[in-house]
Amino acid sequence: MAMTVHDVDRFEASRPRLEAIAYRLLGSASEAEDAVQETYLRWQASDVEHIQVPEAWLTKVLTNLCLNQLTSARARRETYVGQWLPEPLLAGDPMLGPADTAEQRESVSYAVLALLERLSPNERAVYVLREAFDYPHREIAAILDLTEAASQQILHRAKKHVADGKARTEVDEAAARRIVEEFLAAATSGRTEPLVRLLTQDAVSIGDGGGKVPARAKAFEGALAVAKFMRGLFKPSKAKRALVGGSPEVYATTANGDPAIVAVVDGRVVGITCLEVGADGIAAFRSQVNPDKLERATEHWAATEHGEPLLRAAF
Repeated sequence: MAMTVHDVDRFEASRPRLEAIAYRLLGSASEAEDAVQETYLRWQASDVEHIQVPEAWLTKVLTNLCLNQLTSARARRETYVGQWLPEPLLAGDPMLGPADTAEQRESVSYAVLALLERLSPNERAVYVLREAFDYPHREIAAILDLTEAASQQILHRAKKHVADGKARTEVDEAAARRIVEEFLAAATSGRTEPLVRLLTQDAVSIGDGGGKVPARAKAFEGALAVAKFMRGLFKPSKAKRALVGGSPEVYATTANGDPAIVAVVDGRVVGITCLEVGADGIAAFRSQVNPDKLERATEHWAATEHGEPLLRAAF
């Protein structure tokens, strides 16, 4: 039976929620969009009139598509060049989804998205559906073909894995800007000591170039090693300008709710570094420079106001 305008409208009303679920499950905006589009095709091919609860049906189809994608993604990431990091989303991107509760904000933070890579597909799905979208275990069990008890046990394990990561401190937009400004001042001072004072002793720096932009395969670990790397990163050079295609403008913003540094060349986002802030300082830098994972950020950047850069021609 052909779809009616009402049937299409019902799906489109669910699209933002579906995209937000898929992004948290997959860590990729482009893959999330593909999963939602495949869900639409299955909706289109179904006997919609006999689907009693469309939201539940759509969520089940989408989640299972994402679980299949996660299984194949694990194999692909074994051959990924260098470190793999999720695709960051800039402040205001609708794919970030709900942010009303601390659990919802944490579930989409860059640090937690990276930690979710340690979970099994089922653990990731239960964690996302429960923590980010407040689905009851009864509905999660139906989506994943589990018992309620199994869903509760899986959530317990998933939360323990996530909690084993470093504790994250929530910051508002003004605080995020202050943190980035303080970091940039230290990074461009030409000295290592001011940077070390901003970092936790076990700070790390991880970069994802996807084999397309140079990025160290192994993380920098420890405050001194990270500080030396960051000092060198912000030291101007012709080679760095050639690498990114010009002289970047550097902005302070938030990405996935974390303080973030955005480097832009001629309107193109060439790098996003998310800062994980703990009670004792900056605990981690996660830098996404793979151009394939910055396309959505560039589109979003062009469509929003972002003020004046903090630095010009920093590289």
